[in-house]
Amino acid sequence: MNPTLRDRILRTLDTLPDERGYQLLDFVEFLESKYAERTAQQPNALQRFAEGVEDTLRAGRVSATSIAETMGLMNKAMSVLSGVAAAGKSVATDVVDAASRNVARVTAERPTVVPAAAPTTAPTAPPEPADTHPTDPPGGQTQ
Repeated sequence: MNPTLRDRILRTLDTLPDERGYQLLDFVEFLESKYAERTAQQPNALQRFAEGVEDTLRAGRVSATSIAETMGLMNKAMSVLSGVAAAGKSVATDVVDAASRNVARVTAERPTVVPAAAPTTAPTAPPEPADTHPTDPPGGQTQ
């Protein structure tokens, strides 16, 4: 959709009450299902949750004003959660960067050690028995 048309639609939407906005949303979703040239951008997990709550409230015939107030509170909560998620991601990135720098520093300071080759020894054969007879007297003397 071209930007001029989008802006014109948004200006017109701003003049409508919430009840008419929900009717318009239903119609737009109908048009999308019939004529969309590409798939819509998938909402993130928080947006899917909020839209699910909104659809449930609408199915329960809750007034548009109550839905608007509920969604306003949910949008504020989603803003806070998005900020928390961004802060957590920033901290995680900083931790990974610091760990990577430490690994690089330790690796650079450590001397390279080449393992020594294992000694190769030939297996030894067991000693051969001496030529002794069980009948020979000790000391090898014969009578």
